[in-house]
Parts: sequence; C-alpha cells; structure tokens
Amino acid sequence: MHSFFIPIAFPDKGDPQENLIILAADSGGTKTHMALFQVKNGALSIIRENIYKSQDWASFTDMVLDFGVTSPKPDRISFAVAGPVQDGKVQMTNLNWIIDSQELKEKTGVDNVFLINDLKAIAYGLAALEPADLVEVYMPDNRQEGNAAIIAPGTGLGEAGLFWDGEELHPFDTEGGHTDFASRSELDDELFYVLQKKHGHVSWERVVSGMGIVTIYEFLRDVKKQEEPEWLREKMKQGDKAGHIGQAAKEGCPICVETIRLFVHYLAVEASNLALKMKCTGGLFIGGGIPPKVWNDSLQTYFLEHFFQVGRLRPLLEAMPIYLITNQQSALLGAAYFGTFGVAQNTAPQVA
Repeated sequence: MHSFFIPIAFPDKGDPQENLIILAADSGGTKTHMALFQVKNGALSIIRENIYKSQDWASFTDMVLDFGVTSPKPDRISFAVAGPVQDGKVQMTNLNWIIDSQELKEKTGVDNVFLINDLKAIAYGLAALEPADLVEVYMPDNRQEGNAAIIAPGTGLGEAGLFWDGEELHPFDTEGGHTDFASRSELDDELFYVLQKKHGHVSWERVVSGMGIVTIYEFLRDVKKQEEPEWLREKMKQGDKAGHIGQAAKEGCPICVETIRLFVHYLAVEASNLALKMKCTGGLFIGGGIPPKVWNDSLQTYFLEHFFQVGRLRPLLEAMPIYLITNQQSALLGAAYFGTFGVAQNTAPQVA
C-alpha cells in the first residue's frame, strides 16, 4: 500500500491497521459518491457504495444516515467536500449545506471524523492512481522534481497545490478557482462585462466549470448571435445542459464546438496561472469530471497553445509535465486513503 506511483506524504507513515473500516465520500454540488472501505492485506477494498444526487437531500448528515453507519460500524469517517474547511465545518460552495464534523460525530457515534477539501482529496488520491489512470498531455525532455498542482473543473472549479520536500509531495487546498477572471482578447472582455453585470465579481469558476460551459454557450447564443439548433434546445430542457453541450460538440454542432473550445481556452489560461504560482515542475494535473468527457487530440493541441502563452516565463512552463486524470474516483480514493493514514484522535474530530 506504500509503493505509491506518485509519492504523497500522509500524516501517519505507519502500516495501515488490518481490517480498519473507513466510510469515505466525495461530495459535490451535483452528486455524492459514498463508499465503505476495509483494509484487507494492506490494501483498501470497497465493501459497499452508493451514488446520491446531492440536491435531492436537505442535509449531508441525512444522506450519511441513509447510507448507514452500522453493520459494520466504521472506525473512521473521511469525507471530501467541495468548499473551504474551517474549524471542522464547511459551507458547500455550490450547495446549500453546512457540514459539521462534530455533528457527524454525534449522529454517527464515530469518534474519528475527517473533513478535507475535495481538491486536497484529489491530491491525496494521486497516491492511489496507476499510470493507466493518467494521460500525458505534455512531457518535457528533462523532467525535474518539484511542487505540483491540480486544477479540476466540475460543477465548480477546484485548485490545489502539492509542496515538494525533496522526498514527498504534501497536498494543500486553495480556493484559487474563485480568484478574478482575466481576459486576453476583446471577446474575453465582452464575456467579462456580461458576467460582471450579472454577478458583480467574476471568478474563473464562472467560465471554467459546468456552469461555465452553459454561460459560454448562452453568451455565444444571446450576445454573439450564434444559431442554437432546435433539437438541442429541446434536449437542454431535460437538464444537464453542460452535458448536452459537450455531447453536441462531439457531434459537430458549431455553437457547441466553439463553446468547448472557449472552455478549454480558459482552462489553459488559468492552468498556466496556477502552474506559475505553484512553480509546479513536479507536474500539473488536470482533474474534475468535465475534461475527460470532452478531451481529444485537437483540444489538447489548443490547450497547449494557450497554456504556453505567458511571455518571458514560457521556458519555465515548458519544463512542467502535464497530465489528465481519467480516474473519476480520485477524490473518493483520496478521502479513503486520508482516513486510513490520517492521525486518529479519540477525543475530538480530526479536521484537515
């Protein structure tokens, strides 16, 4: 269990406790993937799992109790949540939930409760990945060790860093997805002013996310007057607008093709911002639910074209490997691994 392909530092560097049971979850604005894990022969295996529609539930605690915390009772709870964790609590960014580790401890009877930001969980989840779970987007001729970073568009936009200590990578979460959007062109300026009028503050999440795909599409349709096919309009009435736009782009729908190109453009720009700020010569990882669904060779070329447009610091970016994470369970696995190797406390919930 310690022969990690990517060397991630965990709080507890000892061997995992055999038969340890961990209730883990990856909870976001769209869905929550919950699973019960057990350590068997030094490895994590899933006992049972379920996927919930997050918006169908009034509270996260209700969902946990529905999943069940008996037969068997978990020794530890470790949840990856989409939002900043502070003092054992998190207000979900794209969902009207407040998750409280103390409440979870009281309602479940489990003493050891870990709440970690979902991007930090993805970072820990890198330890669980196999080489086949990563697609090389770009590889420099002379790869160097160093810091790493993750950018992950899903319902929202998550970003995390990993500090290199010379031997291992130490994950930490950020809220970089909520920093100010910056434009590079007149088209970007037009989009920015439309969003500023609507929202006031315009963050990168407004364009590099599922909601961002819809926003870009509506901008092209309503402001740039690109044609919307009637069949697509009817499909989007059923929900999952971003998913329908992505699928229509694969089928060659012009407005959707342009929407996804702009989404990848903005992803590339913010990815280069993050890469420079973290100086991630150890690697930039693209995660989240959206990129693997829309990625192709043409978009990869387009991404790299805009990623490297940083002026004098281009040689630094060219020294950074870039990977696409294709394993959609990386946050869930990261939460489970953190629950396994977190420092257990019997008197108070553990908060990361």
